[in-house]
Amino acid sequence: MILGYARVSTQEQSIDLQLDALNKAGCDEVYQEKYSGKSRNRPELEFCLRTLREGDVLVVWKLDRLARSLKDLVDIINELENKRVGFRSITESIDTTTTGGKLVFHIFGALAEFEHNLIRERTIAGLAAARARGRKGGRKPSMSKADIRKAAAMLKDPNITKKEVAAHFKISRITLNKSLDREGFDGLPETQDKYKD
Repeated sequence: MILGYARVSTQEQSIDLQLDALNKAGCDEVYQEKYSGKSRNRPELEFCLRTLREGDVLVVWKLDRLARSLKDLVDIINELENKRVGFRSITESIDTTTTGGKLVFHIFGALAEFEHNLIRERTIAGLAAARARGRKGGRKPSMSKADIRKAAAMLKDPNITKKEVAAHFKISRITLNKSLDREGFDGLPETQDKYKD
């Protein structure tokens, strides 16, 4: 069986060009949806992939209709290959049921892995360079030093709890405690329980 998959990103875009091409390519059935390519959670695509059986062929009008990135494309094609399902892209003239088509996808797979390794190496090099200049990686702290000083001052009032202070700064109590500890504050007189709600 030959199954087609067509996708447009917005309600305003027309899917007719893809449907015409897929019907001309001999598709027995075409799955279609209006979803952004950035989302891998596309119900019609998932249903289409589950429907495919050994010996079937999935056809798309263009590669970018199927996947949001090279890695995503390679993952989907590998999934098809494991199920012994062929793949064709009309615009790019790729057909994995042929030897040449399989070669193209092995090249795509190698390129995706190469791209992943490059990104990883650049990230590691960037972090090392930042550390060498005295900067630390990671997320920006949830509270600034000024906010932590304000929180510590608020907590000196025995009628104000950590829960209230955390709510004021829109953070969790755990984050508040970590922030206070990081700056050397417990923010409370000895008579007040540090972990008071």
